Amino acid sequence: MDQWLPFDRRAVADARLGDLSFELYNRFSNSLTEDSISLLSTLHMIVDDENGEMKPTVAGLLMAAQDPRSWLPNAFIQAVAYRGTEIRNSESPYQLDAADLVGPLDRQIEDACHFVVKNMRVAAFKHMGRVDRPQFDMVAVFEALVNAVAHRDYSISGSKIRLRMFEDRLELYSPGSIPDATTIENLAHIQSARNDTITSLLAKCPVPDRPWMTTSRRTMMDGRGEGVSVILRNCESLSGKPPEYCLIDDAELMLTIYAAN
Repeated sequence: MDQWLPFDRRAVADARLGDLSFELYNRFSNSLTEDSISLLSTLHMIVDDENGEMKPTVAGLLMAAQDPRSWLPNAFIQAVAYRGTEIRNSESPYQLDAADLVGPLDRQIEDACHFVVKNMRVAAFKHMGRVDRPQFDMVAVFEALVNAVAHRDYSISGSKIRLRMFEDRLELYSPGSIPDATTIENLAHIQSARNDTITSLLAKCPVPDRPWMTTSRRTMMDGRGEGVSVILRNCESLSGKPPEYCLIDDAELMLTIYAAN
């Protein structure tokens, strides 16, 4: 029966209920009297396996385990900031910064945003008062990271989300193709979620309260499906150049966001 479930609701054989952190899953509770088993079952964070034993699901581990990599080794974001506009094969230092961003998915999103803020340039203009112009629009970057984490294909082994920063652009690679009804051209107009349980849990996670976050949305995901539209609009407004989506070998979705001049 498990094979017919969406991948994020499938049991993880070598995981145990004790692998889920009470602090991490209890944040999704709306009731002080709701017991843990009922809460986890309702949220599809645990499920009975084929032997009738209660096990954490893929979504449960991704949202409520301190380090999901213990069971899903590539469930993290690899972030690298490069010097210049290309990856160079030389002995000279060309990486400005690099980090593997781990933990529950909402923490990965926040840490990836912090990585971008830390490594991007901000230009200051003094015409009619000081105006700071960032290299990238952080609301758009946030939306892109949320989409990458929420909709990537976690069943693909050996693939991770990759965030690459260059002087003139940011590249974000997310494992998995796009659903059959979706094309690169209509991404902004069609709602399609690969991981319904993950998206529903992210919809309960508050947006980080950080100076760089100016979105009016209160949770990491909403039901309106406006993320791609925000990315397209905000990025072009800042850089004058629309971001580009590209499907690589029908196995990886790449987003390029161009830097402000």
